[in-house]
Amino acid sequence: MTNEPIDHSSDVSEETGAVADGPVPLPPGSVVADDLRRLLDLLPDRIRERLLEDPEIGSFLEVILDLGRLPEARFVGREVILSDDEVTAADIEAVVTRIGAFGDDNRAGIPRTLHRISAIRNRRGDIVGLTCRAGRAVMGTVDVIRDLVESGRSILILGRPGVGKTTILRETARVLADDLRKRVVIVDTSNEIAGDGDIPHPGIGRARRMQVPTPSQQHAVMIEAVENHMPEVIVIDEIGTALETEAARTIAERGVQLVATAHGTSLDNLLVNPTLTDLVGGIQTVTLGDDEARRRGTQKTILERKAPPTFDVLVEMQDRQRLIVHRDVTETVDGLLRGQPVLIEARSRREDGTIERRAEVTTRGAGDDRRRGPAPEGFGAYGGPSPRPDSGRGGWRERGGGWRDRGASRYGSPERYRWRDPVDGVEPGYPAAAPVGRAMPAEGMAPVAGPAGLADAPDDRWSVRIGGRVVPGPFDPADPAPVRERTEAIATDDDTDDDAEEVDGTAGEGSIDIGGRLAMPQTRRTVRVFPFGVNRGKLETAIAILRVPVIITKELREAEVVLTVKNYYRTNPGPVRDAEGQGVPVFVIKSNAAAHIQQSLEAMYSLQTADPPRDLEDLVLAETKDAVDRVKLTTRPVELPPQNAYIRRLQHQLASDYGVGSRSTGREPHRRVTLFRVGPGGR
Repeated sequence: MTNEPIDHSSDVSEETGAVADGPVPLPPGSVVADDLRRLLDLLPDRIRERLLEDPEIGSFLEVILDLGRLPEARFVGREVILSDDEVTAADIEAVVTRIGAFGDDNRAGIPRTLHRISAIRNRRGDIVGLTCRAGRAVMGTVDVIRDLVESGRSILILGRPGVGKTTILRETARVLADDLRKRVVIVDTSNEIAGDGDIPHPGIGRARRMQVPTPSQQHAVMIEAVENHMPEVIVIDEIGTALETEAARTIAERGVQLVATAHGTSLDNLLVNPTLTDLVGGIQTVTLGDDEARRRGTQKTILERKAPPTFDVLVEMQDRQRLIVHRDVTETVDGLLRGQPVLIEARSRREDGTIERRAEVTTRGAGDDRRRGPAPEGFGAYGGPSPRPDSGRGGWRERGGGWRDRGASRYGSPERYRWRDPVDGVEPGYPAAAPVGRAMPAEGMAPVAGPAGLADAPDDRWSVRIGGRVVPGPFDPADPAPVRERTEAIATDDDTDDDAEEVDGTAGEGSIDIGGRLAMPQTRRTVRVFPFGVNRGKLETAIAILRVPVIITKELREAEVVLTVKNYYRTNPGPVRDAEGQGVPVFVIKSNAAAHIQQSLEAMYSLQTADPPRDLEDLVLAETKDAVDRVKLTTRPVELPPQNAYIRRLQHQLASDYGVGSRSTGREPHRRVTLFRVGPGGR
């Protein structure tokens, strides 16, 4: 037999609506090469003749020959008894003698075909059962994911046994080798992809095939393929061990495109499978600090992705004509671990051969138990509303909405800060948002409603120290007289005050409790602040973010407020003593953290915030994520505002995580990051 496509009329057929390999008709133009006659020739005469009489021979799957039982044929959707005579040892022996030797995996085949014969042995090693499975090379099955194959990204295919994973893998190898002219090497462990024998089946096209001596050596052959044969693409069937998982990561890190199948039916299965979870990045337990856990609105121990996924794209095959595509495994895994809805793409083939695509949203679950529904128009990276992570049953919020304290994503778009005037309402130019948090009603200020149980919260979310004494807020820097009047009535020890505030969950030493909401006094004049031991750069950044009229002065005699750090204050330095002696208010913050500095300014001006980011990094990442969405939506470059070197590094990293190109332009202090869309498959 020559290495040409099978030309028997019963072996190669062009299907135009007739059932060939499943209950759903194949698209017009699909070609099925099955060499079915060569498989039937192995069977006893009575079984072969009965099979040939069946009008639906095109949907034949396999023949079961078990010693002492009736022979059985399995078709798509039905089973047929082929004879009234039981299978004998002679029947099994006759089949075994006509095929090659069985390997360590108890599989054998027919040279240059895709058929597979699997054996069942007894304790003595004798064969007592055979499964004779028909293999088919179906041309055209890859059309449903052809755009992914041509993108050059690594693809992992999941699905239950018999759903057609190997068939689509074989066709993928042929398309990559013949149509895209790439160097393709197939690691064929059980000879399922390219068939039995030394000459591979023509269904793989120009792709090369490497056979594996034993299944336990598959990982070694995978590495050998990369080292010896300089492939551009490696195709692997059934990754199932930790060694094979490590080998796949090694191959991907060398820049080779991987197309493989793995044991499992969905991404959720892989996440909880300790052997294969590394294919999608792996999972590790991370313990967060108190501040970070509070900022994220989560518990201290969380699950996070351990490393970049080996595969860029994951395909879940539900049947031969329907599948689910996860275009960005990194983003999907991160979303599932955070308990957030993620965007997926459902694809199906219509009867006329066209491909239907629709966006859906899924939440974490097991297999078919996952909650899924159509995505709203403009979902996620494509603009418009984003999923609400804190909702257990779906629902949507406008971008940047939601209550951050309940687990909203740190990358959600921030609402801008706004001031609330008790007389005029919301200041023009700032978006209104329903405030959620503690209220601080005080004379001359507008009360702000908050969650139940917080309405009567004390009004000392921050404290001012004058003359070594603690004066509870609120404090209006425009009129310090009321503060001085209250000073004489208060005699609170420094350490005692700190301990009490920490015990009851409030934020002492000038820090506002997260979730606290303040109202703005009716006047907002410029205040001169003398920072002592406070990072000037962070203070300037906080002033810019909050847009408050603060002037930083270098002379204590010009200051109206002194801002210092707790550690400095406890040493009672000269500037602090002088300020207290002159009656200048001293704001004491816990540390030089950007969040604490920002919160001191909020307290100073009694700012009301509408779910703001917790620190500068959060704000920058949210702004950059919005820019990434605009780049993906419009394909046009987006220029971000100037930032310092550290912030620019964060922006570059986030852009890389979302597959968007970035570069820095300009000179300091106006150097900035520009985001742009990269080519297909580019990262």
